[in-house]
Amino acid sequence: MYQAFQEFLEKELFEHFELRPRPIPSGLEMKVSERGKNPATITSWCYECPQLRKIRYTYIDAGESAQIFNSVIYPSHHYDLPLLGIDFLSFGNIKNLVVLDFQPLFQDEAYLQKYIEPMSELRNKYADLAQNLEMKFYDANRYFSRNLLFAKTDTRSINQRLLPAYQEYLQLYWQMVEQAEPLSTNEEIERIVKAQKDYDQYSAERDPAHGLFSSYFGHEWANRFLHEFLFEDSLSLTVAK
Repeated sequence: MYQAFQEFLEKELFEHFELRPRPIPSGLEMKVSERGKNPATITSWCYECPQLRKIRYTYIDAGESAQIFNSVIYPSHHYDLPLLGIDFLSFGNIKNLVVLDFQPLFQDEAYLQKYIEPMSELRNKYADLAQNLEMKFYDANRYFSRNLLFAKTDTRSINQRLLPAYQEYLQLYWQMVEQAEPLSTNEEIERIVKAQKDYDQYSAERDPAHGLFSSYFGHEWANRFLHEFLFEDSLSLTVAK
């Protein structure tokens, strides 16, 4: 269902940036599961470029049972840009949940005006995809913006509304990256390093997809995928203690 979204992201990335592959830990690039009603294949890609230090995206194809596309793009530590977060999930062609946001590293008003306010026009244009749903696993006021697209929707809306919204959000994000001014002091850069590490730790501790990964691919593999690839700057709770 979301293959066109993954292909569009890849096409856009290669057109806008000089990408080079970023290593994925051995055994995490792809895995096939026969556990569920339908066989499930998880495949991941990872790249980097001078402006974006980590570009990761993952596709889970479990046939009619589940189609999931997830991506997070981390800017270079020399920029205070928000992260680009994408999470599109469909289960049984019945339950469709979509999340798309420029995820702010900071919540002060100056930062939000600089990076989040430019999304307002798009958010209003696609208001049907901004349903103000309750977040069960995350604090909506941390690493999410007021212009977040977050909706439960039908298959028709995915093609007719989500796809153009996604394309326009990506274009705006590329524009922000191209216009971003690099930070000039070690103190500023270290602040971004810490903020991105904090994001990984926070996300790893709350990611609801970990249970899905475990059910399909086993607990050990899911833990490796979570801490070694998805949120590589996180520590598992056992290590953190």
